[in-house]
Amino acid sequence: MTPTDPAAAEVTIRRGAAEDGAAIAALYTAARVHAVPQMPPAMHTAEEDVVFYSRRVTEEHVTAWLAEGHGELLGFALCTPTFLDGLYIRPDLKGQGIGSLLLDVVDATHPDGYELWVFESNLGARRLYERRGLVEVERTDGSGNEEKAPDIKLAWRP
Repeated sequence: MTPTDPAAAEVTIRRGAAEDGAAIAALYTAARVHAVPQMPPAMHTAEEDVVFYSRRVTEEHVTAWLAEGHGELLGFALCTPTFLDGLYIRPDLKGQGIGSLLLDVVDATHPDGYELWVFESNLGARRLYERRGLVEVERTDGSGNEEKAPDIKLAWRP
């Protein structure tokens, strides 16, 4: 087994820091490229993603949770006090429980609940969120998002 094989690595979750911005951006970019057509193509370049995530992870009201194995980033969750802004897993590791581990932390750190947006076409993510007890609270035609793709707001209420 290689160090990148999750079966060989113990997955740990830690809070992200400013120096993690570039690694978070790289994982996000790879996940978005791999997710087409389940998700619409990303609207920004990899370089723009680095700038965005490097800034975002330092914002006072934002918390990044990182799943790591053998020092490699396997996935991340980016949260505000009321929203899960993003949950992304390295494309070669989807379906291995990393998203659920991150959601365990999000649930624990949001005792009053949280909301998130998911693209209507992202059936895999929708199934995960539904299994976790999130329920639909709003559906749009996508006119309010950058991609102009239909999306669904889900909520987790403990």
